[in-house]
Amino acid sequence: MVFSTAYGRGDGITWVIMKGFSLQVLTGRWFMMFSSFMIMSVSGASYMFGLYSREIKSVLGYDQSTLNLISFFKDLGSHIGIHVGLINEVTPPWVSLLIGGVLNFFGYFMIWLTVTRKIPQPQVWNMCLYIFLGCNSHCSTNTGVNVTSVKNFPGIRGIVIGLLTGYLALSAAIITQLYHAFYGNDSKSLILLMAWLPTATAFVLLPVIRNHRSIQHPNDTKAFYRFLYLTLVLAGFLMIIIIVQNCFSFSQSEYNVTTTVILLLLILPLAVVIVEEHRIWKNRLENINWEDGQMLLANYPNLETENSYRETCSLAPYIEQTVQENISRWENILSPPKRGDDHTILQAIFSIDMMILLLVSICSLGSNLTMLNNVSQIGTSLGYPAHTIITFVSLIAIWNCLGNIVQGVVSEYIITKFKVPRPFLLTSLLLISCVGHPLIAFNVPKGLYIASIVIGFCFGANWPLIYSIISELFGLKHYSTLYSVGAIASPIGSYLLNVRVAGYLYDKEAKRQMEALGQKIIQGEELKCNGDECYKLTFIITTAVCLFGALLSLILVFRTAQFYRSDLYKKFKTGIDETETVVCYNRVGSSAANEICETNTI
Repeated sequence: MVFSTAYGRGDGITWVIMKGFSLQVLTGRWFMMFSSFMIMSVSGASYMFGLYSREIKSVLGYDQSTLNLISFFKDLGSHIGIHVGLINEVTPPWVSLLIGGVLNFFGYFMIWLTVTRKIPQPQVWNMCLYIFLGCNSHCSTNTGVNVTSVKNFPGIRGIVIGLLTGYLALSAAIITQLYHAFYGNDSKSLILLMAWLPTATAFVLLPVIRNHRSIQHPNDTKAFYRFLYLTLVLAGFLMIIIIVQNCFSFSQSEYNVTTTVILLLLILPLAVVIVEEHRIWKNRLENINWEDGQMLLANYPNLETENSYRETCSLAPYIEQTVQENISRWENILSPPKRGDDHTILQAIFSIDMMILLLVSICSLGSNLTMLNNVSQIGTSLGYPAHTIITFVSLIAIWNCLGNIVQGVVSEYIITKFKVPRPFLLTSLLLISCVGHPLIAFNVPKGLYIASIVIGFCFGANWPLIYSIISELFGLKHYSTLYSVGAIASPIGSYLLNVRVAGYLYDKEAKRQMEALGQKIIQGEELKCNGDECYKLTFIITTAVCLFGALLSLILVFRTAQFYRSDLYKKFKTGIDETETVVCYNRVGSSAANEICETNTI
């Protein structure tokens, strides 16, 4: 045995050590991070609307405006999470995950019952409600996972958010592969998979997602770079598989093989978790005194004291929340603290910085979502083969992931190394988006492939930037709520550009084409538009909106330039190594109570 060899003890003590190490892994913040990756990797059902929107449109006989209205409620549900943030302020993270699991199953299961005609066709408002609830579950999941992870690793929040949102972006490609392995090509069953898989994953792992009292350790960054490399391997494999599947027809057994490899790559980060926990465990064992078959630690003289300490630590964050005074005093709204200090909720919401950030985000996210939500109809109208729609959705998912990861890592490096304001990177993303939208507007040959990559990357890169900027400017005290406030920009932009512009112009052109052909427009019949004109004006408008957003973001760059020249994470840095609580041990084997019970990071 490794432990008995390393420390020269017998099998009894070896068993105690191994049991203690296993409990440390399962209760430590590194396994919490791994579990967060797993939850996020199956939580991106809202990104897959393009795969099942055709089923909703054809089965229920909707026109494009009605379908875009439903997609708006999808975006609204995915990003209206202020109520979840407030709940997360005063409850443990598992409460948010529990709420998310219930909403996810109910919403998507009802949609599945509808498209399979197992229940009578509901009214449009019912469908809007179902997809709102199903997608609103993502707010609960994302808040519970992201906020907890940022608080556990505050000094490298850009990388943390980048990786988590990267897994969220990859989830569309991952779920697509699982769907083919489980159900073949039955797109209606895809909705059923989206109902049960995220819910089951959240329920299994929700006890692990919790706050740890921790400080930044120099080795944390290295560990996250290892996570990063493994994530890039997963993304690269998915990209190769998508290209191969687009060139060749895969059988069910071949999908089973590729899905098995994907699942193995998904659990590979567990190796990083074990390595990091073993490093912590080894350092602690070196400080333990061995006397007459006893393991003693001077700092923790008995089990009763340790259990009391652990209970106090686990309840402290929530006790503190309950005894706080009103977190959003009206009289202090116009007197906020300096940037970087903890703001109240209303101080942050009514600050000029937040208002500018939300306007910029509306321009960026709204224009990108217009493409993402209409990719199926765009491909059809521009004459792309039906089977390429899955390719476009998967390309968007993978480059969405890369956008999250690259911006999370690159922005963290740039602001710490060169002191460049993080909002400047938002400006660059808006300018890059201006390359993708015209490719669709003018139907450049094979341009939709390039647009899927460019816009997918830009959409993904927005999220770690927005969430990091909010946490840096307004502090972490009420990050649970402010995190959700930042997400409001997405449904607002989606409604303005996707529903009011794209849906309206598509239906207008479709009706014009039908009238030109002498076809009668029947109420409730699907409207189909073909040709460049279906989306030309829409994406000329979105290009102009991106240019306006880029100019607007420069205002935030100048306002925060001085702030980003300072050391943002100074208060999270310390020279003290991370330690963990250790239960004291009496003679091995004397009773079950004397064995290792649990370890927690302090």
